[in-house]
Amino acid sequence: MSPPREPSRGPEVTLSGVVERILWLDEETHFTIAELAPEAGDKVIILGNMTGLQCGETVDATGTWEHHPAHGPQLRVKTFQSRLPSSVHGIRKYLGSGLIKGIGKTYADKIVATFGVRTLDIISNQSGRLREVEGIGPGRAKSIKAAWEEQKALREVMVFLQTYGVTNALCLRIVKAYGQDAKKVVTTEPYRVCREVEGVGFKTADKIARNLGLPTAGPQRVDAGLLHTLEELEGEGHSAFPDEGLLEQATALLEVDRAVVQDRLRRLLDEQAVGFLDVKGVRLMQLRPQENAEKSIAASIRRLLAGPSGLPTIQADKAVEWAQGRAGFAFSEAQSAGVKMALLNKVAVLTGGPGTGKTTILRALCDILTAKRARVALGAPTGRAAKRMTEATRLPASTIHRLLKFDPAVGGFTANADDPLHADYVIVDESSMLDTKLAAALLRAIPSTAHLLLVGDVNQLPSVGAGNVLGDLIESGTAAVTRLDTVFRQGARSGIVTVAHGILHAETAPPEPVEDPAHLDFTQDIHFVKVEDPEACVAMVTKLCCEILPRALRLDPLRDIQVLAPMHKGTGGIQAYNQALQARLRGKDAKPGRIQPGDKVIQTRNNYDKLVFNGDFGVVLGLNEEGTLLIDFDGARIELERGEQSDLHLAYAVSIHKSQGSEFPAVVLPLLRQHSIMLARNLIYTAVTRGRKQVILVGDPTAYAMAVRNAADSRRVTSLLPRLKNLE
Repeated sequence: MSPPREPSRGPEVTLSGVVERILWLDEETHFTIAELAPEAGDKVIILGNMTGLQCGETVDATGTWEHHPAHGPQLRVKTFQSRLPSSVHGIRKYLGSGLIKGIGKTYADKIVATFGVRTLDIISNQSGRLREVEGIGPGRAKSIKAAWEEQKALREVMVFLQTYGVTNALCLRIVKAYGQDAKKVVTTEPYRVCREVEGVGFKTADKIARNLGLPTAGPQRVDAGLLHTLEELEGEGHSAFPDEGLLEQATALLEVDRAVVQDRLRRLLDEQAVGFLDVKGVRLMQLRPQENAEKSIAASIRRLLAGPSGLPTIQADKAVEWAQGRAGFAFSEAQSAGVKMALLNKVAVLTGGPGTGKTTILRALCDILTAKRARVALGAPTGRAAKRMTEATRLPASTIHRLLKFDPAVGGFTANADDPLHADYVIVDESSMLDTKLAAALLRAIPSTAHLLLVGDVNQLPSVGAGNVLGDLIESGTAAVTRLDTVFRQGARSGIVTVAHGILHAETAPPEPVEDPAHLDFTQDIHFVKVEDPEACVAMVTKLCCEILPRALRLDPLRDIQVLAPMHKGTGGIQAYNQALQARLRGKDAKPGRIQPGDKVIQTRNNYDKLVFNGDFGVVLGLNEEGTLLIDFDGARIELERGEQSDLHLAYAVSIHKSQGSEFPAVVLPLLRQHSIMLARNLIYTAVTRGRKQVILVGDPTAYAMAVRNAADSRRVTSLLPRLKNLE
C-alpha cells in the first residue's frame, strides 16, 4: 500500500497548463490523477474529481497543495475549467491521444506540422483542407470531421453534466443517441433521456429537471417515475409487479400525493404505455416489452404442444436400449425415463444438479436423433456453455444469438416466426439463464412440428435479465419434467459435487479449513483457506491465482483460473481483486483502472453490431494509436472502438451472476462477513458448481454458513406462470 498523504494545507492556488498524461481514471467517481505541464515551471501531479478531462487539454485547476511521502507535492483540485489547447505542443498532444477517430499520433504530428496553431480551427471550419496533409484522402478527412463534431457535442454534454455525476461512458451514449442535439435534449427533455438511453437513471434526469424548474408533480416527472420504478423492479428480476406495490414504491420515490401517481398510472394504461394482467383480482403491471415477451412465450408453447411431431417414428424403449449399447453402460431408471420423456413429448424439461446424469441423457438423446437423421439444433446462452455442449454431445452447438442469426443491419434475429429454424428437435442447455425476451425470440423461431428440450439446474441463480422462464414452465405443469437428484459414482468421487449437494441440503460446514495454503492437498478438488481480514483475503486470493495454483496444477492464471466474488465494491469486492490481480500479473505494464493489451476482460452489455454479448470473456491482444482494442473472445477476434469500450470491464475477478453458463478449470471464491447482504444459498451453489477441476473458497467459515442458511424466498413476480396455467 502507498504511504498516507498528508492533509491539504495552505491557501488555494490556480495552476494553468497542458494535461500531459492521465495516470488514473475511475469511470464511476470521475476521480482522476493527471500530470500537468504548467505554463511555467516543472510538471506537477493534479488529482480530484475532474469529469471529462482529456490528454492535451489546457486546464485552469484551483486547489490546495498536499504532500505524498512517495510522490511529493500534489495539487488536490477543487474546481477546474478546461479549454481546447492553443499551443502547438498542446494540440499535438490532444490529437495524438486517440480522442478523435481517424487521428493517431502519426497523423497528429503530420496535421500539426502542416497547420500549426490553426489546426483545430482548420478541422472545425475548413476540414476539406485536411487533404493537404500527406496520406489523408477524402474519406479520412470526412471521418475526422465527423469525429470532431461528435467530440464537440460530447464535450458540451460533459461540461453540463459533470455536476450531476454522469460518467464519461454515459455521456458517450447520450451523444451517440442524439448527436449534436445532445445538450438541447438533455436540457429540455431530461426524462426522455432516462427512457431512451440505457444507463441514464431517473435520479440523474430528475436532478437536472428540478434544477431546470420542471414541476415536482408534473405529468413528465410522475410518468417517468412510474416507468423508472417498473424498470428498477425489472432490474431485480420481476417481469411484472402488483399495482399496489408499484404505486407504493413510485409514490415513495417521487414524494408526491399518491392520488397524483394513481391518476398518471391510469393514463399510462389508457395510452397503452404500460400493460397489465388481472390474476385473481390482482393487477400485475408490466412494461410493454415484458408483456409482449411473456404473451409470446405462452403462445409459442401452446403452438408447439398443439403441433404434430416432425420426428420420424421412434420406438422409445428400443431407442434407449440401443443408446445404452452405444454408451457401453446401463442407464439408471431416471436416465432411461429422461430419454424417453424427451422423445415422447413436444415440450420437455430436464433439470438436476452436477453429477446427476444430465450429460448422459443429452448424449443418448442426440445419438438417437442423429441415427434417425433428425435435424437437431443445439443452443446455449453463452459461448462457453455452447462449447461444453458440443463436447458432451459430439454435435455442433452455438450461442442462442448465433443460432437465431442476429443481423445488426436489421437490428434483430433473422430466424423468427416467418423464417423458423430448420430443425426437428431443439435442445437448449443452461436454461436457467433464459430471460423472458431471449426465450420469447427463441420460441418464436421454433417450427410447430419441432420438439423442444430445456436443460438446466433450477437451483442455480435465475437469469440476469427479468423473468423466471425455466421455473415458471416447470411449476405450470405445461411441460413434461424429469428431475434428476441421484449423484452417480463418478460425481460422488468429486468433492465439488458433494459440497454442492450439501449446500442444497443446508449443510453449513465448509470443507475442512486450513490457514496455510502450503497444506492444500491437490488430489482433492475443493478446499477452504481460512482468512478473516478483507485485505489479507485479497492478498491470499492473489497468491493462490498467481503462484500456488499455476505451480501446483500448471494452470494459466489468465485463461484457467477465475475469481468469483459476491460484491463489487469495498476492500473485499470485485474491483479490489481486479486491481490486485492486474498489478501482479501485468507487473510494470499494468495501468491501474485502464484496460490494456494482455488484460482479461468481460463484455457487460450486448453489442449487436460486433456480435459480442453480455458475459463473453476475452483477452486483449492489442491497442492501436486511435484507441481501438483488438480482443480475442473465445477464438473470435473483435475490434472495439473507444465508444464501445465502456461495456468492457476487467475480468480477473467477476460477479457470480456473470459466471452463469460458464465453467472454469479452477475457481477461487472469496467469502467474507462483509459480503453478508449478498450471501445466499443459490449464490454460493452457483459459484461452487462453476469449478470443473478445482474450487478454493477463501475467507471466513461463518460467512459460508451464513450463505448456506440463507434460503430466503427471492421469488420473482412474473405474468408468465398464470399465462401458462391458462393454456387450453
